Amino acid sequence: MAGVGFQLKRLLRRDSLSSDLSAFVYAGIISAGPLILSILGILFIGALSLGVVDPPVLIVQFQVSVTYLISFSLVITGAVQLLFTRFISDRLFQGQHDRVLPNYNGMMVTTTLFTGSLAVCLAIFAFDGTSLSYRVLMVMGFVIVSNIWICIIFLASLKRYSIILAAFFVGYTVTVAVAAGLSRYGLEGLMAGFVAGHFVLLACMAAVMRRDHMSGDRRYMAFEVFDRRYVYPSLVMVGLLFNLGVWLDKFMFWFSATGTRVIGPLHASVIYDLPVFLAYLCIIPGMAVFLLRLETDFADSYNAYYSAVRNGSTLSHIREMRNDMVRGARAGLYEILKIQAVVTLLVFAFGDRLLEAAGISVLYLPLLRIDVVAASLQVLFLGCLNIFLYLDRRGIVLALTALFVGLNGALTWITLELGPNTYGYGFAGALVIVVLVAVFMLNRGFDRLEYETYMLQKA
Repeated sequence: MAGVGFQLKRLLRRDSLSSDLSAFVYAGIISAGPLILSILGILFIGALSLGVVDPPVLIVQFQVSVTYLISFSLVITGAVQLLFTRFISDRLFQGQHDRVLPNYNGMMVTTTLFTGSLAVCLAIFAFDGTSLSYRVLMVMGFVIVSNIWICIIFLASLKRYSIILAAFFVGYTVTVAVAAGLSRYGLEGLMAGFVAGHFVLLACMAAVMRRDHMSGDRRYMAFEVFDRRYVYPSLVMVGLLFNLGVWLDKFMFWFSATGTRVIGPLHASVIYDLPVFLAYLCIIPGMAVFLLRLETDFADSYNAYYSAVRNGSTLSHIREMRNDMVRGARAGLYEILKIQAVVTLLVFAFGDRLLEAAGISVLYLPLLRIDVVAASLQVLFLGCLNIFLYLDRRGIVLALTALFVGLNGALTWITLELGPNTYGYGFAGALVIVVLVAVFMLNRGFDRLEYETYMLQKA
């Protein structure tokens, strides 16, 4: 274990309430820090621009534009995120460190060419009526943000979470400063600040990564990650489907009767977007527990189990390690459930005050409550998927993510037909079903773990 895992275990080893709290806070900052900085940065830009940007609708256009850049870049790059993660992990496990950096460069070039071509086509044919400078900035923003996700995948594979958080802090500080300084130029000024800050963010991560992971390979660039030997189609589909599943209900609300056109082809749904935004802030405790347990208890017991298998330990010792791993996985999921249940109860009790503090009508309270439930279940689902990926059960993960997309699309469509009183229940209902299925499959997989470890491995 490296990076954040060492830090978390060092804090937990002190065995005191203060050390446990420190580990929890550290895990929360690392796991949700980029999310918090992103949200607060965009909101801060909007607040600073009030009274400067005229008309105020330009601020809304900026925030909607940024939301689309983030959402579509996540979905598009989702197809290669897990594929790249698996390639890096396998090369590091085999001690082939010199092959990592050239393939990172190849992945970045591929991402730039693909997203750049797609963005240029959309800018030319889909954004009639917008200024040329706005289109250029959207293209640049889309390419930069897409590359940021690839760089994050690289650093996360190396457990460099602190570097990711520090880069986001620097990048969003620049974003806010430049956007505020250029806000007098309207939408284009705000977008220029966003692009400049994210370029700095990407440059910071890339610089640290290249400094710490210089390659002994003479090649500057390689594309082995796309070699048939290393391509796992299931991982390509999992990354694409999971990100699509997370955003599908938002897309449907944006382009349904609840949505309104904001700029160019971009729509937004005021009814749906605000509660969802607040709900995702409420999953920070669950994300902290998820990272804390995944990087300590479960990861250690997982490594111990497979080390026992590889080293030919006795059957009783292997079973003991297997039981420790199962307990670690179940305890981690149970703690996510407990902490998010507490958060959900607090939102149910004080949600109206939260909405008032955010300047949002209390009429959104029913939707906020169901969105918090859905977001909490999403963390639990993510925990299950990560355990399956640790166990290399790619087929199960693919089936679960495909089920998630199908259920979210179908149930969200039903709620749109039924009316406002059911909004949000489609996303929540889809997650309830897939979490139950995932837990069932996880228990079944643990029961068959020893058999599958020995009898189903490739010769």
